[in-house]
Amino acid sequence: MNAPTEFARAVCPHDCPDTCAMRVTVENGRAIKVAGDPEHPPTQGVLCTKVSRYAERVYHPNRLTTPMKRIGRKGEGRFEPISWDAVLELAATRLAEIARRAPEAILPYSYAGTMGLVQSESISQRLFHKLGASQLDRTICAAAGAAGLKYTYGASIGMHIEFFAESEVVLIWGANPIASNLHFWTRAQEAKRRGARLIAIDPYRSLTAEKCHQHIALKLGTDAALALGMMHVLIEEDRLDHAYIAAHTLGFAGLKERALGYPPSRVSEICGIEERTIVELARLYGSTQKAAIRLNYGLQRVRGGGNAVRAIACLPALTGAWRERSGGALLSSSGWAPVDSHALQRPDLMPGWPAKPSRVVNMNAIGDALRHPGDAAFGPKIEALVVYNSNPVAVAPDSERVAAGFAREDLFTIVLEHFQTDTADYADLLLAATTQLEHLDVHKSYGHTHVMANLPAIAPIGEARPNTEIFRGIARRMGLDDTALFESDEAIAQAAFRWQDKTLEGIDWATLKQNGWAKLNLPDAPFADGGFHTPSGKCEFYSERLAQQGLDPLPDYLPPHESADGAPELASRYPLAMISPPSRNFLNSTFVNIESLRATEGEPHLDIHPADAHARNIADGEQVRIFNDRGSMQARARVTDRAREGLVVGLSIWWKKLAPDGRNANQLTSQALTDLGGSATFYDCLVEVERA
Repeated sequence: MNAPTEFARAVCPHDCPDTCAMRVTVENGRAIKVAGDPEHPPTQGVLCTKVSRYAERVYHPNRLTTPMKRIGRKGEGRFEPISWDAVLELAATRLAEIARRAPEAILPYSYAGTMGLVQSESISQRLFHKLGASQLDRTICAAAGAAGLKYTYGASIGMHIEFFAESEVVLIWGANPIASNLHFWTRAQEAKRRGARLIAIDPYRSLTAEKCHQHIALKLGTDAALALGMMHVLIEEDRLDHAYIAAHTLGFAGLKERALGYPPSRVSEICGIEERTIVELARLYGSTQKAAIRLNYGLQRVRGGGNAVRAIACLPALTGAWRERSGGALLSSSGWAPVDSHALQRPDLMPGWPAKPSRVVNMNAIGDALRHPGDAAFGPKIEALVVYNSNPVAVAPDSERVAAGFAREDLFTIVLEHFQTDTADYADLLLAATTQLEHLDVHKSYGHTHVMANLPAIAPIGEARPNTEIFRGIARRMGLDDTALFESDEAIAQAAFRWQDKTLEGIDWATLKQNGWAKLNLPDAPFADGGFHTPSGKCEFYSERLAQQGLDPLPDYLPPHESADGAPELASRYPLAMISPPSRNFLNSTFVNIESLRATEGEPHLDIHPADAHARNIADGEQVRIFNDRGSMQARARVTDRAREGLVVGLSIWWKKLAPDGRNANQLTSQALTDLGGSATFYDCLVEVERA
């Protein structure tokens, strides 16, 4: 007799602002369908193409279902099965030996393969802290923008997504929500139907830009200059809310002086757009307080990314747009959720905490870090690397150096994974991890203002184990006895939030599990009366905290590291700027191995402007080689004016082993960091292109 059909509530775990609620249909213990939950207000029953095929990923024939031990050379990807008892013993023995001699020679490497608070950084962090291992500065994606918000608003906070539907002007700045923020796009479309004007600001005419009323194709990395130029017009034409500025901002006099140094004539030259475009944009933005800005992380992946976010974030406070629930800005809403990071990660377990915490390694410099021999300044050579929730050989910048570091035979590497990724090929021990349908977790969002519970819908596939259970197993085999290392997933979820916070009033873990989600208790217009999370409680145009660090306390335009302004000699050899934004069918490197999605994507492409193609004798459809001093890759040329002149665009991120030439865009990107936050500069990259 067949078991009855069951429906389980889950949460999409991937690095996307939508954080969708999922409804999983289960028959006879097998998930047969994954759909958006129609009862969850942000999700509205709709999933993106990728995640709607999540069951295909869970039951993929290449899914890792048992631990594996390397039997070939590093990078070959040859493994044999091994028992959990044996693999945990090997992991524990080697880590313990290194920890006794030089604990900082152990380095974890992880990011947002899951956004769940339990399976991302809980038991794992506690274990590494207990060992005294090096800490990882997790800044690869969003740190510049987060720093920009921190020094302006006090945290990663902003508008509610649902009220964009009521806006009269929507600036979609450095974002392609059709590909990467579907549920914001539905609200923007609703605003458009109601008469709102949608403007895309992006050097590339993305799928989103094509559907907006206007596309402003500024030069790559010049967003701060455009924002300052808009401020210039707003100030000169007195399109300001003086009462809001006086009551709820700090440093207007300094910002005014800075902005007056960016007249439209200067900004036109910097941004490569017409003066009237700047003036008309500022006038439109200043014509209503129901003006909303949706930023995304693309614009902060250049040298001046933190300053760019700071400059754009100042605009709603100048016009008083924050008075309206349909006015303001949103880059990330993650800071609204009262996450108790200390309780989750227990930094107090570090032997030297807080006076002498373990050294910190920036994840964007993993290529150099793994090749460093160790010295007094750097500390001990990295001898052990534990990778989970990430695929650095594919996604980290300056990929040739990354792969060379992973190829070290004296580097002991453990990888927790669902599939044999590019990174997994270099593992000594490959540990089979569960997917979102197989474990418990709790989530915040960076695109809406709900917190959410994920309950396991099915039993683990094969011998796969949750990340938490794997790290508990290693700790147990190492003979560690701190109770914090052995707390259950249930107890960790219970500790994830500060439930007594006013934003969670009336909500606890039990009710969250029962209901699946809860909306945070926040005002509709969160900054109508000020109340920013900065030290002053105001929107800080001038940041004393930045001044104390010897940094510019006011937002400014900084040219990219790699540009005609920033590096003219380099630009003479490599005259094309390259960006590698997300493909619609992949999510970073996740889903690249799903055949149906990869078939839709086809092969790596490079969009190049007709003038740039003509100058290089490149025809549409030809195979081209993209190169700079760091490396090269090949792709199929698409000659199109969607890329502005001087810019090439390669949608990413392909697994190297699944690309025709075994390479991807990160062969070309650099380890240089942003102005604020120590983030990656993936889009600050000069190249040349030739026929292959």
